[in-house]
Amino acid sequence: MGKIIVVTSGKGGVGKSTIAANIAFGLAFDGRKILLIDMDTGLRSLDLMLGTENELVFDLNDVLDGICTCEQAVFEVSRRPGLYMLPASQNIGSSAIKPQDVRALFATLKDTYDYIILDCPAGIERGFRNAVSAAESAILVITPDYVSLRSGERAFQLLTGEGVTDIQLIVNRIGRKPAVSLDECVRRMELPVLGFIPEDPKVSRMIAGGKPIIEYETAAGDAFERTVRRILGENVRYRPPHESLIHRIKTGFGKESACKS
Repeated sequence: MGKIIVVTSGKGGVGKSTIAANIAFGLAFDGRKILLIDMDTGLRSLDLMLGTENELVFDLNDVLDGICTCEQAVFEVSRRPGLYMLPASQNIGSSAIKPQDVRALFATLKDTYDYIILDCPAGIERGFRNAVSAAESAILVITPDYVSLRSGERAFQLLTGEGVTDIQLIVNRIGRKPAVSLDECVRRMELPVLGFIPEDPKVSRMIAGGKPIIEYETAAGDAFERTVRRILGENVRYRPPHESLIHRIKTGFGKESACKS
């Protein structure tokens, strides 16, 4: 039976969709059967990130409205066998979707896929609740700045309020001089760290070309690859940019460190 993971954040602009796409791509590369679902109704973007904008016909709302079956709406990403996608509607807002309908639909999909990755809309309104309503675990994405950190703390409260308690942290877009130290991010969130993703100027160019960064030998690509391996339960050494004392302590001073999967 597959595992449903929601990738979420408290605010927009933290790279959540990029992370969802690269994690899904990496899991499929490992030989797993993955379904990536864009829950950002009205503002879908995953099809562009994966270069599949010309492959989709139906969307999530079409399935929920009974216009088509789920099998008709889901398609395999041509450049990555084993990765399937269910796009969001570009014309209908999240208010048209009910959490109970999302839960019922995803319950029918769990036996078909190893992992179902949900790309949650930014913010903490109706779209957020639709996405987390069926999730069993969550990846909470923040960037090292005070606005994102505060929003992440609020998102954590809402996740636990919705019954999602298996939550892991990704700190994304880490530059050389972050506004908030990684020490403080880890200390305040108090969550198992799934990955540290460095700021990488190549990411925006890859996204524009519909190319997942995990395919390429870059700092961000390596960080995504390590993150995927942790999701699969492997013990993988952390490589936080500009390591500090708290990170060395938490990761055994650079030794292989076990993470929750």
